[in-house]
Amino acid sequence: MPDYINVSDDLKNKDSKVRISDEVIAAIAGVAASQVEGVATMSGNIVGDISSAILGKKNKGRGVKVSSGEKEVSLDLYLNVRYGARIPEVAYKVQENVKKSIESMTDLKVTQVNIHIQGVSHEGVRAGSDA
Repeated sequence: MPDYINVSDDLKNKDSKVRISDEVIAAIAGVAASQVEGVATMSGNIVGDISSAILGKKNKGRGVKVSSGEKEVSLDLYLNVRYGARIPEVAYKVQENVKKSIESMTDLKVTQVNIHIQGVSHEGVRAGSDA
């Protein structure tokens, strides 16, 4: 799996190369997913959480796994939804927003956006309320 994807085939100057790292694609996907109503947080792993805390940087690609080819990319997103959200609807909207964002910003073909719901956030939910 390459660390970078070349997207410069359509450029007039064939000697030029534009390479987009998997980390950039993950960041685009993370931001696009977090914009969807019903997404509480992206779900990272413990190593990523600790390194973010130590380095003091927010990881915009947290909870995103990128598998890239020459001209295409597939993604796995791990997220937590807000209590009361319709999970299938949230997942579909995340898939659409991530695909649209990556394809419009990179000209790469998104072949898959797999959503993994890791949890439900109860923040802001009062005891005894329905949502």
